[in-house]
Amino acid sequence: MIDTPPPRGPLMSPGFWLHHAALAWRQAMDAGLRPMGLTHTQFNLLASVNWLTNQTGPPTQQQAAELSGADRMMTSKVLTTLEARGLLTRVPDPADSRTNRLIATAEGRDLVRRAVQAAAEVDAAFFGAGPDREDMQHKLREIAERRTGR
Repeated sequence: MIDTPPPRGPLMSPGFWLHHAALAWRQAMDAGLRPMGLTHTQFNLLASVNWLTNQTGPPTQQQAAELSGADRMMTSKVLTTLEARGLLTRVPDPADSRTNRLIATAEGRDLVRRAVQAAAEVDAAFFGAGPDREDMQHKLREIAERRTGR
């Protein structure tokens, strides 16, 4: 059994501060992406498509959703918006005509490159560099993987 400390108010809760830190980071990320016409969710999905394509080839919608952490309904709506903007295309999977593969267009890949740079700047401002950043990344990943069961 986990030794649970007694409640001492929200200011003593790591979860309270994690929530507020995530809100601050998200606000800064939104401000960095806004000039490119992207929401954080759009960026996350488009960058996920680009990353997966570079790693293993064009992903399915489900694969992009899983990497980005977006739910299926939101993913479908956001991908439709990105497709309408000419940032990605959906093409039938040659092995399974019921499945589409996602491909970032040249314009989408260019936008991802610029958006990733903006995201890196926000991350550097929030998390710095070096061992402290790596420790923070490791701890946050550990926490996040409790949700995904990895």
